[in-house]
Amino acid sequence: MKKIALFLLLQMVLIGSKSAMAQLSADDVFKTKVPVTWLGIDFSEVRFIGPASGWGEVSTKSPTEMRDNYFPAWNNLIANEPKNFRVEEAVSRPSVEYAIEVTAKANEKSNKKEIFSESISDYQLLKEDDIKAMVKKYDFKGKTGLGFCLIAEGMSKGREEASFWVTFVDMDSKKVLYTKRVTGKAGGFGFRNYWAGSVKSVFKTMKKDFLKWD
Repeated sequence: MKKIALFLLLQMVLIGSKSAMAQLSADDVFKTKVPVTWLGIDFSEVRFIGPASGWGEVSTKSPTEMRDNYFPAWNNLIANEPKNFRVEEAVSRPSVEYAIEVTAKANEKSNKKEIFSESISDYQLLKEDDIKAMVKKYDFKGKTGLGFCLIAEGMSKGREEASFWVTFVDMDSKKVLYTKRVTGKAGGFGFRNYWAGSVKSVFKTMKKDFLKWD
């Protein structure tokens, strides 16, 4: 019985040690040898600043049209044109895995009745606690390791820029390891590409400054 008890105790210690070793920290975000999974852009709490009638090429956009058409279009554009966006360069890695279905699920559940605002005070409303609460709801589909996403906060037509929270998470524990607000200049031909330009701008900023962040 003593041998069995000792064996069980050793097993528990080993399991605990492995769990502790597997747990990520904020330092791992900036260790270029730690693999990163790109989770896409979460638009579920975004606000578009400016008259609704000014957001489309032809007709007024609706929250439903944004959710069902443009949210997936922006995420798919990055996934389908990796050489154009270079997610890996933004996080100083040789490559990244893709799991954009994680934020796609969050975007599909967005049910905001109004995402347009003419008040510039609505441009940057999210706080760090909001980011943590949003990440807690993600379904990582059993994926573990370091996940990276952008959480869209505001898109300002007047400023011609968008505000995002660059967010890194331990997918196993759903713990936000690091999050930072970064704005990106919009630019490009057509509604989809114009706002995709703000994402590209954020990635360029990250490529230049990422390893200097604290």
